[in-house]
Amino acid sequence: MTENPGPLDELLAALDLREVEGWGPRGEDDLWRGDSVPGPGRRVYGGQVLAQALIACGRTVEDDRLPHSLHAYFLREGALDSPVDFAVERLRDGRSFSARRTHAIQAGRPILSLTASFQVDQPGYEAQVPMPDGVPAPEDVTSTVEALAGVDHPAARYWSEGSAFELAHVGGSVYLGAASDPRPEQLVWVRARHEISSDDKLLHRALLAFACDQVMLEPVLRQAGTSWLDVGGKVPMASLDHAMWFHRDARADEWLLYVQESPGAQGGRGLGLARVYDRGGALVATIAQEGMVRLPG
Repeated sequence: MTENPGPLDELLAALDLREVEGWGPRGEDDLWRGDSVPGPGRRVYGGQVLAQALIACGRTVEDDRLPHSLHAYFLREGALDSPVDFAVERLRDGRSFSARRTHAIQAGRPILSLTASFQVDQPGYEAQVPMPDGVPAPEDVTSTVEALAGVDHPAARYWSEGSAFELAHVGGSVYLGAASDPRPEQLVWVRARHEISSDDKLLHRALLAFACDQVMLEPVLRQAGTSWLDVGGKVPMASLDHAMWFHRDARADEWLLYVQESPGAQGGRGLGLARVYDRGGALVATIAQEGMVRLPG
């Protein structure tokens, strides 16, 4: 880590999990520990625990196997001032696939439960929904750093200065107010704050898991005609569950386009979907997240 680490450097350090040796009935080293980084709230950011859980599972499979899917439930809030433990259960190792399950634990209680599947790289039939036409390049879109610069609000300072990722919302964000066009879709470019020296594919997939958690429920806010200014006050919001499918390799320090929508909201919950493309138009991931979004009826 650098002498004066920025938010991305702090995140990379938090994803460098420590082994807790001699744990388990046969002395397996399948317990991992990680620290937390500051987030937009006063609790552990869900994307951080999601990324760390994926790293912990990935540390127990062969190097030639990468995650192709994960499914997780957020169970409790996590505290920022104590480390998070990840107890990994080795469910199966086959010729092509490996399955792992982990619980993220603080103070003896699980705060997240995740199951992930890993696969050897194999050739096969390929198809994808194409990236939308005519999307402005990220350099031509106002980024969060520009949009929120100088705004005297703790959340604005986090998104403009303290976040490990830079975002550029096509057509404007919902940070400072409701969208002018309240549709349940949005396009947003996302990339890490600076170049990442590591080519570790597991790390880049974990960083993608971290980054996506901060935008997955925004289409719900857009359609409801509300904004991040209302979240935590008039609109309590929290992630409930999360699923990701990794289709192709992608680097987290290169611009990725999130094509998002919300199929619906009901019962104090909202569902967000996203297809993630690289700049060349390759579909690299598909994501689904349901969250508690208690909007006024």
